[in-house]
Amino acid sequence: MTKRRGFMKTIGLGSSAFLMGPISVFGKDAAEGMQLLGKTAADSNKVQAFVDTEAYKKKFYETDILIAGAGMAGICAALAAARNGSKVILIQDRSRLGGNASSEIRMHISGASQLNQIWRETGILEELVLTEAVQNPQRSYEMWDFILYDKLISEENITLLLDTALYDAEVIDGKISQIMALCSPTEEISVIKAKFFADCTGDATLAAQAGAYYMRGREAKSKWGESLAVDVKDQKTMGNSLLFTAKKYDKNMPYTPPKWARKYTTKDFLHRNISTYEYGYWWLELGGEIDIVRDGQQNRKDLLAVLFGVWDYIKNSGNHPDSENWALDSIGMIPGKRESRRVEGDYIMKQEDVQAATLFEDRVAYGGWPLDDHPPGGMDTTGEVPYVSIPLKGPYSIPFRSLYSKNIANLLMAGRNISVSHVALSSTRVMATCSTLGQAIGTAMDYCNKNGMLPTELGNSAEHIKKLQQILLKQDQALLGVKNEDKNDLARSAKISASSETEDGRAINVIDGYNREVGDGNTHKWCANMENSEQWIMLSWKKPVKINKIQLMFDTGLDRFLRLSAQDWVNDNQIRGQQPETVADYSIEVKGKNIDKVLLSNENNYLRLVNHSFDPVEIKQLKIKVTRTNGDPLAKIFEVRCYQE
Repeated sequence: MTKRRGFMKTIGLGSSAFLMGPISVFGKDAAEGMQLLGKTAADSNKVQAFVDTEAYKKKFYETDILIAGAGMAGICAALAAARNGSKVILIQDRSRLGGNASSEIRMHISGASQLNQIWRETGILEELVLTEAVQNPQRSYEMWDFILYDKLISEENITLLLDTALYDAEVIDGKISQIMALCSPTEEISVIKAKFFADCTGDATLAAQAGAYYMRGREAKSKWGESLAVDVKDQKTMGNSLLFTAKKYDKNMPYTPPKWARKYTTKDFLHRNISTYEYGYWWLELGGEIDIVRDGQQNRKDLLAVLFGVWDYIKNSGNHPDSENWALDSIGMIPGKRESRRVEGDYIMKQEDVQAATLFEDRVAYGGWPLDDHPPGGMDTTGEVPYVSIPLKGPYSIPFRSLYSKNIANLLMAGRNISVSHVALSSTRVMATCSTLGQAIGTAMDYCNKNGMLPTELGNSAEHIKKLQQILLKQDQALLGVKNEDKNDLARSAKISASSETEDGRAINVIDGYNREVGDGNTHKWCANMENSEQWIMLSWKKPVKINKIQLMFDTGLDRFLRLSAQDWVNDNQIRGQQPETVADYSIEVKGKNIDKVLLSNENNYLRLVNHSFDPVEIKQLKIKVTRTNGDPLAKIFEVRCYQE
C-alpha cells in the first residue's frame, strides 16, 4: 500500500514545474512569443526567465538516514549516526541551527543540572557546550550557531540542507520510503529516499505527514492515574515564548511602544518577576489555548504585542526607574515552543516513570528537569501563576521504546515529540534532555542499519539493547546503572599503577566501569596531586597487546551547569572557558618488545572525551603522563580504554 499526501497540488507545483525546456508565450511558440514581448532571439535566455514561472527543479538523494529538524536533538542525532558510520541527510527549515537554542530564539540549554547534583548531560552535548565555552568567550549566539554548523559540515557522512522544509512523505506498507522537501531560496525540491527517518522537528511534522499515531493536548487523570493531570481532557498545551535582549547605555534611553502593544499594570506582574533586563522573560508566553502549530502566525503577532507591552511597562510605568538607561537590543521573531504533537511509541512514559524513576531495561538516556507544567493561558491569564514546578529527587531513565513510532516501522523521534504523556513531557521537553535523546536515536538508527533490523525489534530485544547501551556508554552517553562491559576494551585486563594517588582517587578507578560520578559515594576516577610536577598512570599487560586506539575520559566538573546564556547572572555563576578539573597537557608513552617511545602528546585540551587513533602498535606498557591541568591542583582521569579496531 502506498500513501502520499497531495501537497503538490495545494501549492500549484504540478509536474510541469520541473520541465525547463522551451515553452510557449500567450499560446505561441517561443520565437513568436519573443516577438510579441518585443524581444529578439539574442534575448532568449531573458525571455525564458521572464515567462518561466514554475521554476522549481527536483533533486534526488538516497541515504541511510534522513533527519528532519536541526535543533539540538536533530544535531546530536545526525552527529551520532554519522560518526558511527551511517550516511545522513539533515534538513532544517531555516538557515540557523540549534532550534530553541539558536540565535533566532536564544533559549539556554537546560536539563538535569537543575538537580544541583552531578548529573550534567555528557556525550555529544558536552562536546558542544565545552567547545562553545572555549571558542565563544564573547557569548555571541551567532557564534554558537556557527560552532554547530562547523561540527556538522566537518562530518563527511553528513549532508546538511538548510532552508529546506519538509512538506510530503511517501509511505509504503507501513514504512516511509521517501520524503519531499522544498528549498525556496534555491528553487529546489529535494526527494530523499532513506532506510530510516527521524522526526526531530519538535512539532512531529514528519510523523503527522506519514500518518503516525500521535497525541496532543492534556490527558485526564482517569487516563493513566496521573495526579498532576487535568480532571477533564482537552486539546490545550503549554504555550510559546518570545524572547528579547536589552543593553544598558550611559545615557537615558526613552521608549515609545507601537500603538498595537498591549497595556499592562502592576497587578499583571503579581506572579511574574521582573528582575534583570538584559534578557527577556520565559513567561512572555501565549498559545496554549489555540492550535499551537496552525495558528502560529497569529500567535507570533500576539506575542510581539505582549513583548512590547511588557517593555513599555518596564520603561514607562515608573515602577522600574533603574531601567532608564536600558534599551532593547534584539527582538525574537520566532517563538520558542514547548509542546505540540507527541508521537505514540511502543511505550508511553508517564508521571510515575519520572517521579519514581523507573529504571527501564531499554534505557538509553535520562532526564532530571522538574515536572514543570505551564498553564495554557499564559499572558492572557496574568492572574494565574505562570508555571507549576514539582522538583525531582534524582534523575530518571528514558526507554528506547518511547523513541520510535508504534505504527510507522522506520520512524524514530527525539525532542519534545517523543512518546510521553503531557505530564511527563513537562520534564522531558528541555533541550539538554532532548540532545541526549538525539544521540540515542542516532546511534540506534546506525545500529539498526548495520544489523538489518527495525527499531521495534531493537527496543524489544534485551540482547540488542545491551549492545546498544555499551556503544552509547563508550561514546559518553551517560546511562543510569550501566557500566563498561565492553569485551573489546583491552584496558579492562590491564594492571594499573600510578606515580601517586589520593585516598579517594585510586588509580584502579580508571577501569572500574564507570566514566563519571554516579552518586554512590565513590569518585570513579584517578586523582593525583600535581605539586608543580608531572604525574602518570600506567597500564601493563602480562602478554603483549596490539592497539590502534586509546580513549580517555577526563573530568569537566559535571556538578556544575554549563550553558550559553544572555543573562549576566547565569554567566556569573558558571565557569566559562576551559573547565579547571580537565587535564590540559599530557603525553602517552608505550613500551613493548620492539617499541619504546612517546606515542603521542596533546596540549590545551578542554574536552571530556578524547579519542586517539594511530597505526597499530604491539605493547606491554602504556603510560599517560599528565603535565598540566586547566587549573585544578589534581590530575584527574575517569576512564582509560584501549582497542584494536
